Amino acid sequence: MEIRTLRYFAAVAHESNMTRAAETLGVSQPTLSKQLKALERELGQKLFIRHSFSIELTDEGRLLRDRADDLIRLADRIETEFAALRDITGGDLHLGLAESFQIRLIAGAIRRLKANHPGLRYHITSGDTEQVTEKLDRGVLDFAALVEEPDATRYEVLRLPAADVWGVVMRRDDPLAGSEAITIDDLTGRHLFCSEQSWASDIPRWAGKRMKELHLEGTFRLAYNGSVFAREGLGYLLTFDRLVDTGATSDLTFRPLSPTLKSPVYLIWRKGQVFSPIAERFLEQVRGSISTEEVPVDDPTGAAHPGGR
Repeated sequence: MEIRTLRYFAAVAHESNMTRAAETLGVSQPTLSKQLKALERELGQKLFIRHSFSIELTDEGRLLRDRADDLIRLADRIETEFAALRDITGGDLHLGLAESFQIRLIAGAIRRLKANHPGLRYHITSGDTEQVTEKLDRGVLDFAALVEEPDATRYEVLRLPAADVWGVVMRRDDPLAGSEAITIDDLTGRHLFCSEQSWASDIPRWAGKRMKELHLEGTFRLAYNGSVFAREGLGYLLTFDRLVDTGATSDLTFRPLSPTLKSPVYLIWRKGQVFSPIAERFLEQVRGSISTEEVPVDDPTGAAHPGGR
């Protein structure tokens, strides 16, 4: 199976139209159709259902589309990385990032790196731990930033110096907004929003045996989307501080959890990974930023503090 054939397939899969895909690829429609039929014969699977003016993917076609996209990105990365060996002014950097205020450190490292290497092109994928580590394992990403402790047997790990503080985002006119901090008693019986990953790992460390008293109303992978529902008074969003606008002009406010719960942020990459020159320079920049970053005096370890009695 050739990368060129996968590019043909991916174009048709995303356009859902043979004519438009042929125009995008700069090939004739008969040539494109011939290549796709050969691909179906090679795989022994029907990939498309052909209609009069459109093409619909079969289940096998949708599976191949997802795999083809990753393989094409990986092939493109190989080409650009080898080109970067001759170009010390830039290159491509691929990062998978969780939601965290500490991502500012990574953004700062990229800003300084780009000042010295104007040809730098960076590509950001956002998602939870499962999403970004899957792409990291397949070689689609150079680095991933997680808010969940990574598997040190599979990855090299660099912990960022600070930690994110957990709390509750709610309407500013909510009765709980008058509290300095939110306890598990405050949240018992209320409708709560949280990411699925954090509900399974972080919140139980805080709630302990009383976790069963908490009611998950809905899950959100993006804190902003959860804040929209909190603004409508549908529930309370459990999230990190500074991910959602809760400033003086906002109708939302943030209150920390009590006992305090914090989550460190980790930058990881695959063990034995061979970096492109620009990826090596990025890692140097991050390490330099960490060496000058101060850890808050109230939490010298940045560790999470379990609670919930």
